[in-house]
Amino acid sequence: MSLTPRHDLRRAVPDLLDWVEDLPSMFAWPTPPGLRAFRLEEHLDDEKYVVRAELPGMDAEMDIAIEVTDDRLTITAERTDRREEADRSEFRYGRFHRTAVLPKRADGSKATARYEAGILEITVPIVETPSESRSVPITRG
Repeated sequence: MSLTPRHDLRRAVPDLLDWVEDLPSMFAWPTPPGLRAFRLEEHLDDEKYVVRAELPGMDAEMDIAIEVTDDRLTITAERTDRREEADRSEFRYGRFHRTAVLPKRADGSKATARYEAGILEITVPIVETPSESRSVPITRG
């Protein structure tokens, strides 16, 4: 099963988001809150849609939230800066979010999530749909 055109576009330019995120730091500007994101992987087959998010060093229960609304899966995470020294850091702190468009027939109400070794994996089952056409019996009345 192939991904939707929107999914294919993300595959075609995977580093564009990273480039946009890094643009402010190239000029020593603060990163605008709306640009903070994280890397995603997507996989779709006949039985499930799997999204894997790279979120190292987070507490799954306290720092990460997942929401499914209509055909969208949104992951929100927040990493706070807990350093006491003001040394150099390339870690990204703040609020991060990404939204993925669920493929057709994905049942978001049955999504499950697992966090291990800094990777959040969300699995959304693909459900069978009734055929597009069917015969309707006619009764005499």
